[in-house]
Amino acid sequence: MRALFPRLAIGFAAALLAAAPAAAASADAVWKAPRNAFGQPDLEGVWTNASLTSLERGPQFKTLTIPEAQAQQVEAMRARMMAAQNRPSDPNAGAPAAGEDPGGYNSFWVDPGTRMGRIAGEVRTSWLVEPADGKLPYRPEGWKRYQDTLMKARNTFDGPEARPLGERCILGFGSTAGPPMMNVLYNNHYQIQQTVDAVVIVVEMNHDARIIRLTDTRRLPKDHPEWMGKSTGRWEGDTLVVETTGFNPGESLRPYFGASLYLSPDAKVTERFTRISKDQILYRFEVDDPAVYKSVWKAEMPLNASKGPVYEYACHEGNYSLPGILAGARKAEAEGRKPESVELSE
Repeated sequence: MRALFPRLAIGFAAALLAAAPAAAASADAVWKAPRNAFGQPDLEGVWTNASLTSLERGPQFKTLTIPEAQAQQVEAMRARMMAAQNRPSDPNAGAPAAGEDPGGYNSFWVDPGTRMGRIAGEVRTSWLVEPADGKLPYRPEGWKRYQDTLMKARNTFDGPEARPLGERCILGFGSTAGPPMMNVLYNNHYQIQQTVDAVVIVVEMNHDARIIRLTDTRRLPKDHPEWMGKSTGRWEGDTLVVETTGFNPGESLRPYFGASLYLSPDAKVTERFTRISKDQILYRFEVDDPAVYKSVWKAEMPLNASKGPVYEYACHEGNYSLPGILAGARKAEAEGRKPESVELSE
């Protein structure tokens, strides 16, 4: 028996030595975020969150993830719809009937994405991961604040200050500027730039530049709210953690068709940016807004690498559309009519 133990020890050592190169190779295969000149994880580049996936889960989906085959069916259906909309117009169709909506942008200008969101190979049906049902957890009073503000924006044409920010070319419609940064109908690009003491996110929609302070992270006075809030950041390993408070009350309503969002001026948004591959940043965020929501809600989405450059966003709404909207309201009033309520896209 004594002679057996040395042979077992030698065999065990040989097995360890044989396994060591494989283990090392496996460790080397794990992707590591590159570092920039300041030693920070490199997040720089042009990224997009364009996707068929949205913040809340649609009624056709019952789970957070779905099989790849089902996602491809959804994507194929969307492609067929876009192809139909891209067909040439009928030159003999004539003008729309009086009072009929002539439509806005045609599909040439629409770029919401062609695929559902995928994180670590999983197809996501919503960005929301908490609550588990994929729905925003509004308090009754929070839902009322949202609805009241939305109806006021839809029906108030007294002057430019009453109109939504997108119509005034201040911020993009929806919550594209963020935080949180949400995908919308088009212009879903972001360019991230880094210095030793700040990270700047240039938002394509209205070319807003959001500055995240890394060194001087003292709380700024609450009586000076800012568009996109006041953002401070820190590095936790390979993750950039950003906390934002101090939102301007004028951006509480972030309207986008049927996927509008409401945040009170006292909301706190915490974001986490982690580069998980050469072509993707995992963007996670949570919203703490007890005046509006019953609980903190959490979401995650991929920011996918995109070829630049990001072209300047020319916002003609403020130049042409807003005077037209207000002039139309004055004409309606002069004729004894009430300006029509519209489904807000901006």
